[in-house]
Amino acid sequence: MILEIFNVKVISAADLKTVGVTVLKVIGILVGARLFINFGNLAIKQIFEKHGFKEEIIETRRSETLKVLLRSVLTYLVFFLAVLTILQIFSVNTSAILASAGILGLAVGFGAQNLVKDVISGFFIIFEDQFSVGDFVEAAGVVGTVEEVGLRTCKIRQWTGELHVIPNGEITRVTNYNRGEMMAVVVIGIAYEEDIDQAIYVLGQESERAFKEIDTILDTPQVQGIVELADSAVNIRTIAPTKAGEHWAVERELRRRFKYALDRAGIEIPYPRRVLYQRDTAAEIKKEPLLSGINDGEPAQD
Repeated sequence: MILEIFNVKVISAADLKTVGVTVLKVIGILVGARLFINFGNLAIKQIFEKHGFKEEIIETRRSETLKVLLRSVLTYLVFFLAVLTILQIFSVNTSAILASAGILGLAVGFGAQNLVKDVISGFFIIFEDQFSVGDFVEAAGVVGTVEEVGLRTCKIRQWTGELHVIPNGEITRVTNYNRGEMMAVVVIGIAYEEDIDQAIYVLGQESERAFKEIDTILDTPQVQGIVELADSAVNIRTIAPTKAGEHWAVERELRRRFKYALDRAGIEIPYPRRVLYQRDTAAEIKKEPLLSGINDGEPAQD
């Protein structure tokens, strides 16, 4: 009676039960979300350790970047779903919230589509290990050494010193010169008058010496033979398997060795020549009076 006089409402047992059940549901959802996140983080860690991503495929820094990214995505996604479930328990219309969030996300995504494209491309560059720091690559029209690989941009320094910061979304094709064996290709031209068989023999002998003296050559270079009958030379091609990124240096060294070897053998390497013809104008001037006298004088007497 006294509580009714002061308009104090008494919470019934049914209301207490409802509140208790609601609180237990909320706690259960939060605990379940946390357990799911912990299980997902453990699964991500085991996947990286099981497949050897940390030591064999992806370097430590990039491996940690991937793991942090995957854990963040998992955490945000799970907690977002948990919040929606809790709101539904309190009879909140989540459909309207999702619709509003979708419109907002669409607007933000449309305005930042280049940023999203860069981040997604950067994720796949890192995950697929398309190139690593220190690799010599050609990407987005730039040839150079990779100095940094990030989620949004990559930094590539040309051999002349220029540093290019390239958004990952612009990298649509990559040529990596540091993955697997490379092939050094050297084409040497000899004059048409020279003995082709002797030239091939000389190149072969020099190739064997180069294989013994150059550590970056993986196997004895092969003289394939004539590849072109050019305008002024017979071109002979030689190939040599090399270590990754060393084929340019090997090509330069082989050209130097082949030049000296052909010179020692007396085999000519053709080069452009220019022949000059000089007219003797003084002799022509002396002949002009004699010719003039014959043409303008009287006929000769017998």
